[in-house]
Order: sequence, then C-alpha cells, then structure tokens
Amino acid sequence: MGARRFHSLKWPLALFLATGVFMHSSYAETISFDTDAVGSLPDSWVEGVTGRGTPRWTVESDASAPSKPNVLKQSGAGTFPWCVRHRTSIEDGFVEVKFKALAGTEDRAGGVVWRWKDGDNYYVARANALEDNVSLYYTQNGRRNTIKYVNAPVAKNQWHSLRVEFSGKRIKVALDGQVYIELDDEHIVGAGAVGVWTKADSVTSFDDFSYSSATKP
Repeated sequence: MGARRFHSLKWPLALFLATGVFMHSSYAETISFDTDAVGSLPDSWVEGVTGRGTPRWTVESDASAPSKPNVLKQSGAGTFPWCVRHRTSIEDGFVEVKFKALAGTEDRAGGVVWRWKDGDNYYVARANALEDNVSLYYTQNGRRNTIKYVNAPVAKNQWHSLRVEFSGKRIKVALDGQVYIELDDEHIVGAGAVGVWTKADSVTSFDDFSYSSATKP
C-alpha cells in the first residue's frame, strides 16, 4: 500500500478496521525511513493534526541520522501534528523513537503516540527542548489533558531516545534510557496505532521508530 496523506482532524478507527489495514497478531518492527523516497510521506504512514494547522511530514536526508541516510521530519505547524503507522494495532507493548529538536520558538518538542484511535483520541508522551521536561498526556475528544510533567534535560539539536512501555493501566516513559514517569492511567483503553507527534511550530526529526506488541501468557 502506498503512502497516504490526510490533513483532516480524524482518521477513525472504524475506517482502519473496515479497510483491514490493522494487523491483529503480535508484531515487532524498527523503521529507519531509509527505503522511502526523500520529500515524501513514508509508505504506510498517515499524517494529520489534532486541532488546526498544516503539518508537513516528509522523509529527508540527514548526515547526522542515527541510521543513515534518512529521517522523518516535521517542518509544518499546527496545534498538535501527528504521523502514525496505520498498519499497527497494539494494546500492550512498547513504542520508541530517536528524535532531534531542531527549531521552534513556541515549542521544540518530539513525542510518541500509542493506542491511537483517531486524530482526537490517543496517548502521547513528549520531551520538550525549550522547557527541559518530559510529559505524559491523554488526548480525548480533541482535548489534550495533562497526566504528569517531570523535569529532564533535553538538549537542542542533539539526538535523544524516547521510549514508552504500556500494559493495561501501567505506563512507563523513559528518555535516553532513564525512566522519568511510571504510573497507572486508564483513560485510553484497547488497541490502537502508534506513531510520532510534535507541537505548534516544532521542527523535529525522527529516526529508528520501533514498536512491538507484548506477548501475553
């Protein structure tokens, strides 16, 4: 299936299910974007925004990429731009990405989303290089709600790793291998897609996007 570009506020879960693009078996993958065409949205990803704006997610060449030569870069602007891997349906597992916050005067953020039902309902964890913190939110009916903030060093123009592990109510958020948030929350339940996220005018690059569903006994 080729790349699809969606700028609407939602791409509902029902549409994913109706078109059969979710995979229901356990699956693990790491995506480096190195086989995708530069200047395009990567294959099997969709983009959009929670709120308003015009996100621009494209594969770009980057000599500093952790796995050369390409990265996924968000260079547009919007309330909360997102880009999700639409061949995913994970309830319990992990999602991880390497990111570099390049620019932004309102925000310089990089994040991951999981249990993504549509553009208005999902979990998101993000690190902010302007505020030097890591935070966890749930987005419900288009409104972002704060669960927890924790101070953490997030250097600008440097690669960082952000990882979230989730199982049932338990959520664990780690930046550069250190766990900053670990708690229980059950606002968003059931399986959903995984992907990446930014905020406002953040210009952010992403590489080595990894995810897996947990193996249940």
